[in-house]
Amino acid sequence: MHLGIVGLGRMGANMTRRLMKDGHALVVTDIDEGHVAELVEEGATGAASVSELIAALPTPRVVWLMVPSGEATESVFREALDHLGQGDVVVDGANSHFTDSIRRGEEAERRGVRMLDAGVSGGVWGLAEGYNLMVGGEDGAFETVEPALKTLAPEDGYAHVGPVGAGHFVKMIHNGIEYGLLQAYGEGFEALAAYPHADLDLEKIAELWTHGAVVRSWLLELLVGALSDDASLDAIRGYVDDNGMGRWTVDYGVDQAVPLPAISAALYARFRSRQDDSFSAKVVAALRNQFGGHPVKEA
Repeated sequence: MHLGIVGLGRMGANMTRRLMKDGHALVVTDIDEGHVAELVEEGATGAASVSELIAALPTPRVVWLMVPSGEATESVFREALDHLGQGDVVVDGANSHFTDSIRRGEEAERRGVRMLDAGVSGGVWGLAEGYNLMVGGEDGAFETVEPALKTLAPEDGYAHVGPVGAGHFVKMIHNGIEYGLLQAYGEGFEALAAYPHADLDLEKIAELWTHGAVVRSWLLELLVGALSDDASLDAIRGYVDDNGMGRWTVDYGVDQAVPLPAISAALYARFRSRQDDSFSAKVVAALRNQFGGHPVKEA
């Protein structure tokens, strides 16, 4: 099928490559002309703007947005709506907040344009392994884009999960779960590293657990690779960023009174990782000294 992709970062560029490898015709654009030129050399048709990209597509035109969530997505979405027409499809593949996707879907519908919101998981491995796709939108739009979804995903790796907004909602919860899993592995391996009677081979243990253990997972396989490169992870600072989706998941839990203790704790652990010296820990140390005479360590 013919497809336009706006945004050629690591995800957008590799999705383009996977689609072209399977015979789809791609028109691409990006604010970085070098990214466009690179994909043109590999077989895509380049466009200097969103409007030019849309003009190069046959109807019904399908435009897939792979730009950062927030203002960037909002701007490109509105620009695309100005040039799309009745029956065309716009797909938002960013990590947008599901309420924004619902609003955008309603606006697109008023203009006769169909919208899909696609939660995309797979990261840098997606080109080779495929992307897990959680898609929200109406049936007809999903069916229009399904040939591309089949190419992008591994076997059984995509699904129509509900109306517009559902795709990004499911991806938000997916990322919340990811926060909890990562934190559990991190804490578990910190406990292993602190074993007082011997220096345990953490890579060997991680590899062992990938074979039949209850805690086996793809994340554990990736940890084996990380530990094989740097057994003590000395080259990595323990600073963990977040992309906002964990915060949204916790906010949703508060709004709907859904208890999310593990995910919430994992989010706060990331915040703690960014502090060189926690002020709250200083307060606790000072109070223990005040009421119990417990010694403090001077800065």
